[in-house]
Amino acid sequence: MPYVLVLNASYEPLGVVTMRRALVLVLDKKAVSLEDSGVYMHSATSALAAPSVVRLTRFVRVPFRGPVPLTRRALFARDGGRCVYCGGVATSVDHVVPRSRGGQHQWDNVVAACRRCNHVKADRHLADLGWRMKRPPAPPSGLAWRIIGTGHRDPRWRPYLEPYGSREEVSHVAPDVPPREAPAEQLSA
Repeated sequence: MPYVLVLNASYEPLGVVTMRRALVLVLDKKAVSLEDSGVYMHSATSALAAPSVVRLTRFVRVPFRGPVPLTRRALFARDGGRCVYCGGVATSVDHVVPRSRGGQHQWDNVVAACRRCNHVKADRHLADLGWRMKRPPAPPSGLAWRIIGTGHRDPRWRPYLEPYGSREEVSHVAPDVPPREAPAEQLSA
């Protein structure tokens, strides 16, 4: 089932919910639909356009948010799905300073790598191989990473995420292409 971006009353991105949950928020008048997904949800007597982006009608105070959780999906989003060593398609996670040599499983030590580079590097330091990275790994910051890290993507979300993350970061959610036309799927509620 497609996912929907949820914005606070101040247009701050809060999270991602299922389409069904977003529709319930809209029907209960707890949220307003800002963008339609092109999908229609049917009941016994009516058909409603399902939202792609909703904004809550009341401001929700968000408690302190800690650092962005280190997940495989968020890591691949940060590195653009590319190997940081050769630029190929990343399929694995690599520790820059190997864990066997005291490296930690933290944002500034973990990168996306292709299988070949990960195998060649094994448990050695980059200096041992003479390799260099294009940019050092760093923890992502900004509210947009709460959404980017989920791995759910929709080009209609981009204008709502750009104020909360760099253009490069938000491009992982929706590349610089015009939004595609959503098929008029018929989903039963």
